Amino acid sequence: MKWNSNLYDTKHDFVSKYGEDVVALLNPKSGEKILDLGCGTGDLAEMIAKTGAHVTGVDSSKEMIADARKKFPHVEFKVERAENLHYHAQFDAVFSNATLHWVLEKEKAAACIYNALKSGGRFVAEFGGQNNVLQMMTALKNAFTQFGHENNVGINFWYFPSIGEYATLLEKQGFNVAYAVHFDRPTPLKGDDGMKNWFSMFGTTFFKGLSAEMIEKILTNAEEQLKPTHKINGVWYADYKRIRIVATK
Repeated sequence: MKWNSNLYDTKHDFVSKYGEDVVALLNPKSGEKILDLGCGTGDLAEMIAKTGAHVTGVDSSKEMIADARKKFPHVEFKVERAENLHYHAQFDAVFSNATLHWVLEKEKAAACIYNALKSGGRFVAEFGGQNNVLQMMTALKNAFTQFGHENNVGINFWYFPSIGEYATLLEKQGFNVAYAVHFDRPTPLKGDDGMKNWFSMFGTTFFKGLSAEMIEKILTNAEEQLKPTHKINGVWYADYKRIRIVATK
């Protein structure tokens, strides 16, 4: 998936703003070495760096990393994938916000995170949990079916686990899970086209092979389905459900 870093920063900056609470949970200390896994355009890496920690931000998107380097040239950023990291006992903490639901090879990612940490190091993350954007995806799938594109319905590129599933995955890797919570977080989207922009930003893979005209028809149909429940006082909301977790090596 090729990311639109400008759309990400201008219309979906809520990703970083909500991540500020996860940084607080991380509680970075001056002098610590911290890996920001899935750093996007670098806003949270910069926040962590301001505490005096030494931050390395990694993301699989070349576009995101290019923007992060422009915005924060004093922070180290690299193009790397969560399931293919090659760090060994280098970090006091691994931090990740709104990333791990994109990683289908979750066992490999967990092993890479574990290997990257020093003994006693902590892993602090938030990402999409079980039933995340379920109502939105139901509407989109209904729209695909209505316009005769049932094959697009079966495309899957997200991983939304339950707490039990993900905690078990980490424990099998050797982590001690100290804290885990699953919670609803209805998330406001910017602008009158907020719902369409969300699908355009995060769901582009669903529309593979479709014309721009057909994509617009499908998005308009999904939007109409969602309007009674997801547009409140003129503001669109995404039906987010999140997992927040802390584990130690």
